[in-house]
Amino acid sequence: MEARYEALRRATEEVAAVDAHAHNLVEHGSAFPFLRCFSEAEGDALALAPHSLSFKRSLRDIAALYKCEPLLEKVEKFRSAEGLKSIGSKCFQAANISVILIDDGIAFDKMLDLESHKAFAPVVGRVLRIERLAETIINDESFSGSSWTLDSFTESYIAKLNSVSNQIVALKSIAAYRSGLEINPNVSKTDAEDGLRKELTGPRPFRITNKNLIDYLFTCSLGIAVSLNLPVQIHTGFGDKDLDLRKCNPLHLHAVLEDERFAKCQIVLLHASYPFSKEASYLASVYSQVYLDFGLAIPKLSVHGMTSSLKELLELAPIKKVMFSTDGYAFPETYYLGAKRARDVVYRVLSAACEDGDLSIQEAIEAVEDIFRRNALHLYKLNVVNGSINHETTIVGDSVSLSCVEEDVLFVRIIWSDASGQYRCRVVPAGRFYEITRIKGVGLTFAAMGMTSFCDGPADGSNLTGVGEIRLVPDMPTLVRIPWSRREEMVMADMQIRPGEGWEYCPRNALRKVTKVLLDEFNVTMKAGFENEFFLRRKLVSDGVEQWVPYDNTNYCSTSAFDGASSILQEVYSSLKASGIIVEQLHAEAGKGQFEIALKYILCTLAADKLIYARETIKSIARKHGLLATFLPKPDLNDFGSGSHVHLSLWENDQNVFMGSSKDNFHGMSKTGQQFLAGVYHHLPSILAFTAPHPNSYDRIQPDTWSGAYQCWGKENREAPLRTACPPGVPLDLVSNFEIKSFDGCANPHLGLAAIIAAGIDGLRRDLKLPEPIESNPSDHASKLKRLPQNLQESVEALSADKVLHELIGDKLVTAAIAIRKAEIDQFAKNPGALNDLIHRY
Repeated sequence: MEARYEALRRATEEVAAVDAHAHNLVEHGSAFPFLRCFSEAEGDALALAPHSLSFKRSLRDIAALYKCEPLLEKVEKFRSAEGLKSIGSKCFQAANISVILIDDGIAFDKMLDLESHKAFAPVVGRVLRIERLAETIINDESFSGSSWTLDSFTESYIAKLNSVSNQIVALKSIAAYRSGLEINPNVSKTDAEDGLRKELTGPRPFRITNKNLIDYLFTCSLGIAVSLNLPVQIHTGFGDKDLDLRKCNPLHLHAVLEDERFAKCQIVLLHASYPFSKEASYLASVYSQVYLDFGLAIPKLSVHGMTSSLKELLELAPIKKVMFSTDGYAFPETYYLGAKRARDVVYRVLSAACEDGDLSIQEAIEAVEDIFRRNALHLYKLNVVNGSINHETTIVGDSVSLSCVEEDVLFVRIIWSDASGQYRCRVVPAGRFYEITRIKGVGLTFAAMGMTSFCDGPADGSNLTGVGEIRLVPDMPTLVRIPWSRREEMVMADMQIRPGEGWEYCPRNALRKVTKVLLDEFNVTMKAGFENEFFLRRKLVSDGVEQWVPYDNTNYCSTSAFDGASSILQEVYSSLKASGIIVEQLHAEAGKGQFEIALKYILCTLAADKLIYARETIKSIARKHGLLATFLPKPDLNDFGSGSHVHLSLWENDQNVFMGSSKDNFHGMSKTGQQFLAGVYHHLPSILAFTAPHPNSYDRIQPDTWSGAYQCWGKENREAPLRTACPPGVPLDLVSNFEIKSFDGCANPHLGLAAIIAAGIDGLRRDLKLPEPIESNPSDHASKLKRLPQNLQESVEALSADKVLHELIGDKLVTAAIAIRKAEIDQFAKNPGALNDLIHRY
C-alpha cells in the first residue's frame, strides 16, 4: 500500500501549509508551564497529563526532532540551553508552515508580539478576538463604568473594529467559553443594555459573561464581518475547563445560520468541534457559509481519535471546506506537533479513502493542497507577499500572488562558508524564493565543499567531486534585509543530503553536533564574542599598474585614524545594528589602515552566523566607498597582522560556569572551566588547522606580536595564545572567559568553533589539567615552552593524528579539510606571489 501511495505521501510531507488558527509564542522564562504544551488541563489535573496517550506520543516526536532521550526533563534541558530562536527554527522548519494566522487574544506571560513571529514564518496575519476587543474598550481607564450605555459602547466597538479592519484577516468568538453557542440573534437592545449594566457593576477588570450581552456582541460582529467581508472563527467543541462542553455543540448555532442577515458571513468551526465532529460535518454540508478547521483535535487526541475525527469531518463536508491549523500556542513545539500529526493523519485518511474507492490518488493529492493550503488562502483572501498580507487583492487561481514581492525585494542571497573559509552565495529572485526555495532549497554540487582559496575545484584527496548534489536549505530565522542593498535579503543555509538530514560536510551541522554533545554530556553551552580586525585599502593606479595601498598611516587607537574613517564606520555600525548584530567597541588598530570592531558574545552557533554577516557588511560598505576591506591575516609582511580573536565562556542555565567561585577556583576558573580550557590547550596544534587554516596565517603567528606563538596560557597575557580574561565588573581573583588569539579571517567560523568545543569536550571527559600559567612574555621562556606550529604543514600533521577531532567533528569533514590545507600549502609554496590576490577573497 505504501508504494502505491508514495506520491500522496510526498504531497502531504512537502506542501507548505497555511496555519489558519494559532496563538502567540512566549519568551524563554515565561511562567506559562511547558507541560501545557501537551494538554488543555490545569492545576492538579495537569500533573496527570504525562499519563495520556497524546503526551507519550508527542514527547517522543519532540525528542526525535531534538535528537535527545524521550524524557520530559531531557527535552526541557535541551530547549532551555538552545533558546527560543534555535528551538523555533527547528520546529517551524520541520513543520513547513508558510503562513500563520494568530489570534492574539490570549494574554500569556512574556508573550511575543506578532512581528516577532516573522522570525519563524515569512507571513503572519492577525485574527481579532471580539470578546477581548470589547473588554479592552469597557476596561479603558478613561471611562468610568457608569458612563457606558449600549449605544456608546457599540459606537466605540464598531469604530475600533473598523480602525483595524485592514490589519486583520478574520474575527473570532469564544462565546462557547462564556455563555455557550445557543446564540439568540434577535436579542433585544433592552436585554443587552441590562446585561452591560450588570457587567459594569462587577470589579475591574471586567470580563464579559452575561449571555444577553455576549449574544448582542456576537450578532453585531457578524454584521460587521459581512460588511467587511471577513470570515469569523468560532470556538466549538472541547477546550480547557472554563467551558461547558454541553453548550459547545455547533448545532446550537442553528438560529444564527438560519438568519438571512448572516447568510453571507463565512463561519469557521474550530477544533473539529470535537467530540461533535459529525455534527460539524453535517452543518458544513448543508450551509454554504460553514467551514471546518481541525486544529487542536490534531494533535491533542490519540491517533485513533485524530483519525476518527477527521474521517467524521469528511463524511459529509466538502473537501473545499476543511482546513488545517495547528492551534499552536506559547511553545514552538505545539506548532511542530500540530503540523507533523496533521500530515500523518491526512495521509492516513485520504489513502484509506482511496482504498475504499471514495477518491482517486490524484483527487487525494488535490485534497492535500486544498486542506493544507488553498482553502485557507481563498477563505481568508490572502494575497501573500514577502512577509506581509495584502488584503486589497485576491488570489489568482490556486497560487499565492507574488507579483508585489519583487517591487520590494528583488533578490535573496543564500549564503554558505566553505571549508577554505570563503563566503559564497546562490541568488534567487524573491518571488521564487518565497514560493519554492524557502522550503525546498537549491541544489549544490558536492565539489563546492572541497574548493580552495585559489581554485574553484575540489582538492585532491577531499573525496568530493562533481558527482552528487546536496540541498542548500535556507535557515529562515537568519533571514535579514541587506542594509546596504535594500532590495535584497540574505539568509544562511544548511546543507542537507535529504530533507531534514544534515550533510556530514556541512560546517553549521558540525558545530551543532558538537554543541549537542557538550550539552548532553555536561549540561553546558558555549558563548562566543569575536573581535574583527581588518585593513582598509584604497586603490592607487601608477603607470597603468593597480595597487591597493593603506587607507592611512596612523597608529594604535589613533583619534585621527578613527576620525578619517568615521563616516564609513558609522555606516558599518548602523548596518550591523539593523541586522541585529551588537557592536561593543570600535577603534583603530596598530597596522596601517587597520581597524577593529568587537561584537557582543552570544550563543556560539549564532555568533558564527553573525560573524559572517558582519564581515559581509564591512567589506560591502567599504566597497561602496571605493575602498577594499580585507580580513587576510598578513596582507603586508612588513606590517602587523589581523586576527579574529574570539572570547569564549561556558554557561549552564544562564549562569557562567567557566568562572570560578570562592569554593571552586583554579586561577579564577571553575573546575569545569579549567578542564575545558585544558582540552583546548592540549589540542591547540590541531585546532590551528581550522582557526589558522592558510599558509598566510603563520606569517601572522610570530613571537612578540600579540598573536600567540607558543603553546601556553596566561591570565591577561596578550602574548599567550590562550588568555583568561577578567573584564570590568568581575572580581579580580576570578576570570569570566578565555580568549583564543590564534583565530583569523581565513577560518570558517563554524569549523573553528567546532574544533574548540571538540577539544573542550575531551578535556571534560578526561579531566585534563592545565600547566601553570605564563605571567610574562612567552619569548622569555622559549627554552622551556613548545612553539605552536610554525607553518600550516605542522598544523595539518597534528590534525591528521588527532583522533578526538576526527571523531567529534566527523572523519569525512576533517579529511576534506586536510586535503584542502595540503593543496593550499603546495600552491603557495610554488607561487608565493599569489598571496597578493587573497585580499579580494578574505
